Amino acid sequence: MRRAVGILVCVALVSLPGKAAPKPHVVALGRWTTISWRDQDSEAKPVQLKIRPLYVDGRTKEFTIGAPHEVTERTFVVQRSYRLNDSLPQQPGPTQWQWQRGGWLLVDRVSGKVQPLALPEFDPDSSAVNWYRDYAAYCGTSEDGQKLIALVVQVGRRKPLLKKAVGESNESPQTCGQPLWERNPVRVTFEITPAQKLMFAVKSRAVDAITSEETEGGN
Repeated sequence: MRRAVGILVCVALVSLPGKAAPKPHVVALGRWTTISWRDQDSEAKPVQLKIRPLYVDGRTKEFTIGAPHEVTERTFVVQRSYRLNDSLPQQPGPTQWQWQRGGWLLVDRVSGKVQPLALPEFDPDSSAVNWYRDYAAYCGTSEDGQKLIALVVQVGRRKPLLKKAVGESNESPQTCGQPLWERNPVRVTFEITPAQKLMFAVKSRAVDAITSEETEGGN
């Protein structure tokens, strides 16, 4: 009798919905499409950019621009692109849409979760982000638009490892190109202008400035 009851309990547990194996998700980037893009604050002519959709289980979750960066075997980051309603309130006719560059997304291949990645002071139109491991290095602008800021951000941490004002915004963030990463030891170099370079050593949860003497000495 006890044996029969035990068998029935095992069968019941196996048949419970909560014990079913989780459904695997399929995450993929689609084909490239060329679009016309123009800075919202510029009168310059539109330029041609390439975007592609991000699919989760065959459905379009977002549109992306640029190459993705693999953070781990499970996760990657990629910059978002989206359409903004550019129609004036008094303007008749169909809605006019304008493509814009957006922030970065963190994508989990296993769970299928797609979430915004907070990058402080990041400017979608001018900040050139360079990734290494789970670190993002780039130049941004302060909230008041007055300062050019060098930043190093680590995925999963709320506060930047590095946030240093390096110039005035009238110098334009575009003068600060994509930072250069090095390993062994891990360090990153910001070229603010051709005559101004700043190097920082990145250690797990801290960033230290490297002087020109240390660089010349090979440390």
